[in-house]
Amino acid sequence: MWCARLIGDLVFCIELTGRHCCSLPRPLSDPMVKPATDRIMIKFVLMVNRQGQTRLSRYYHSVELSRRAALEADVVRYCLSRKKDQCSFVEYKDFKLVYRQYAALYIVVGITDSENELSIYELVHNFVEVLDKYFSRVSELDIMFNLDRVHIILDEMIQNGHIVETNKSRILAPLTTIDKMVDS
Repeated sequence: MWCARLIGDLVFCIELTGRHCCSLPRPLSDPMVKPATDRIMIKFVLMVNRQGQTRLSRYYHSVELSRRAALEADVVRYCLSRKKDQCSFVEYKDFKLVYRQYAALYIVVGITDSENELSIYELVHNFVEVLDKYFSRVSELDIMFNLDRVHIILDEMIQNGHIVETNKSRILAPLTTIDKMVDS
């Protein structure tokens, strides 16, 4: 029996036997390893304003730079055109969109069909709560002028397209440490 674990660009395939386990690094191009895109549950996270301007974008699967602008524009136009009484979960091409509006900002998450929409919907709310806790009532200007810190928060919550942390104090711990170092 084999078990695969992705670490960086290598997949460690571990042969599980009764006596021992042997860890062999294998490149992602190895035919024994499923493509990385199959394992990614969250494809991207976008934060846009009502005018359709992207304030934050994070992709967890490869999308060519030339296609990103078109994808973002299409996704944003699709979400902004929906009415408030319509569902926040939308089938879109080969994935689903989960979006939530906070004042003038929309947070849009692209997910695979197998991901739970409600968990992502709550993840978006948790992300905003963490931003509110750090920035004391987050605004669009906070996002624009502290984009590096927003990315740190998002990276603490989502890695390789998977949710890894939801505890607010653990998410903010690296930023708290950075702020203490800067202040001293």
